Amino acid sequence: MVRHGLMVVGGAFSGKSKVIKTLQDSFTAINNDDFVPVETHFINPKSILQTQLYGYNDEDSGEWTDGVLAIKIAGCANSDTIDRKWIIFDGPVDAVWIENMNTVLDDNKKLCLSSGAIIKLKPTMTIMFEVEDLSQASPATVSRCGMVLLEPHELGHNVLITSYVNDIGSFLDEKLSCRLGELMHYISDLTIDFVYRNCKFPVPTGPNFVVDNMLKVFDTFVRKWKPNEDDTASKIPPNAEEVCFNALVFSFIWGIGAQIDEDTRPKFDLFL
Repeated sequence: MVRHGLMVVGGAFSGKSKVIKTLQDSFTAINNDDFVPVETHFINPKSILQTQLYGYNDEDSGEWTDGVLAIKIAGCANSDTIDRKWIIFDGPVDAVWIENMNTVLDDNKKLCLSSGAIIKLKPTMTIMFEVEDLSQASPATVSRCGMVLLEPHELGHNVLITSYVNDIGSFLDEKLSCRLGELMHYISDLTIDFVYRNCKFPVPTGPNFVVDNMLKVFDTFVRKWKPNEDDTASKIPPNAEEVCFNALVFSFIWGIGAQIDEDTRPKFDLFL
């Protein structure tokens, strides 16, 4: 409501995308004079060339071709609806393309293209950046934006487990899903503490990432039990409890243990 340029900064699994989605859903749900429905337009600026982002002149014909960003901003600026429009750059900030955004982010609120075209932003438009860090952004750009900093350790891995257990609790026996939740929390807390003190990761990986890995491996065993709209008979086998507890051990070995290097795996083996 205050800034038309926003940066949501934080590592993977800090909740950046979910924060934006929740805020969008909240605006849309309230839907009164102050909070109106929100449209989101996502762009990954590093997945395309800078000429494809802003636009370019064809060397042979001399014709100007608009880029992705120019088309998106023009489409939002020409829209007659009162809905808010968020243009979200989801990807690393690069000194080359971000500097061209300075006229958009300051009080002019204008996108100036090499063709000479100028697109004025409407008051309902917001430019957002969903980035891991600002190491490549200049102070000129950063000072023009509002900042929201999120940190993976503040979110923690326990919320991922709680959310997942609530999900499988909709079709599993309540006693079993509660027991699974307790065990997942218990083993995760101990395992995360152990591996980050005593083991090495060939690829730097955060605790939230390895716990999510573990949940995905576990989910492959119980996903097929989830009922569809057409199902009336239960798909849950009689030995569901045994399958779940065996799957839990398997998922910790492969979801977390597989992330560490071979030299420190014997320590993990002994620990487990």
